[in-house]
Amino acid sequence: MAGGQERVLRRRIRSVQSTRKITKAMELIAASRIVRAQARIAANRPYRVGMEKVLRQVVSEDPLVAAKMLGTPDAPQRVGVLAIVGDRGLAGSYNSGVLRATERLVSEHVRSGADVTLWTVGKKGPGYFRYRGVEVAHSFAGIADRPEFADARAVAAAVSAPFASGEIEVVQMVSTRFISAGTQRVATQQLLPLPLPETDEDAPAPAPTGATGYTEFEPDVETLLAKLAPRATEAEIFAALLEGSASFFTAQQRAMAAATENADELVRTLTRVMNRARQDSITTEIMEIVGGAEALRQSKGA
Repeated sequence: MAGGQERVLRRRIRSVQSTRKITKAMELIAASRIVRAQARIAANRPYRVGMEKVLRQVVSEDPLVAAKMLGTPDAPQRVGVLAIVGDRGLAGSYNSGVLRATERLVSEHVRSGADVTLWTVGKKGPGYFRYRGVEVAHSFAGIADRPEFADARAVAAAVSAPFASGEIEVVQMVSTRFISAGTQRVATQQLLPLPLPETDEDAPAPAPTGATGYTEFEPDVETLLAKLAPRATEAEIFAALLEGSASFFTAQQRAMAAATENADELVRTLTRVMNRARQDSITTEIMEIVGGAEALRQSKGA
């Protein structure tokens, strides 16, 4: 009985050690991809900041025209929601955090009487919402790990078309924002219409350091905003895809590190149990040998 238990424990230890090799390899791969994902976020930041600066200048040039095309509508009745998740699992709560936040957002709009159109990026989205009876208008797969700007342009075209035709009044996006290597946060932001750029009117004006002037816009502000809106939407979606990719690999690295530590602890526990079983087996054999020798000695003495 003890020998059989020892064989079972040996097989289980080998199985756990094989799993540990896989989790360790996935941890190292995710750690190497985090660096590249962070570099892509940093490379995209100047374009995004420049786009915000141009929008801020356009708004200051003609606030009345900007207010017609930008801002947040009150009590919209036709809402679009874009959820950005991963194509794979084994990343802790990365996917579930975004999916649950999206589900809550959709439920809030439905309770307020609004019609909701849902788009997803990542293979984990459609199955989650299909199980809960929520229809997904369109799903993008295979772009979450290493997104390109062409992917962001395709997603922006899908969500902008119904907004431009008037079918949807507002488009919101739920994604994971990459704050730092230790902090990632699920965030909801408005994509369309473009939110008004934040301006700090109370802040003192910076002292001039050189030649000063003004900006002339060609063509007019309304036409310029019509051209800038799709580009700004693409920039926001691309930034969300990049930060989602970095957040996914960070969450996966942490999850695989925890799995590797659990595998090491399980191997140590199973090894102790196996050694105890082997010791019991050896003790039983010794007792049987001693008992047999004692019986033989007594039979010879009789």
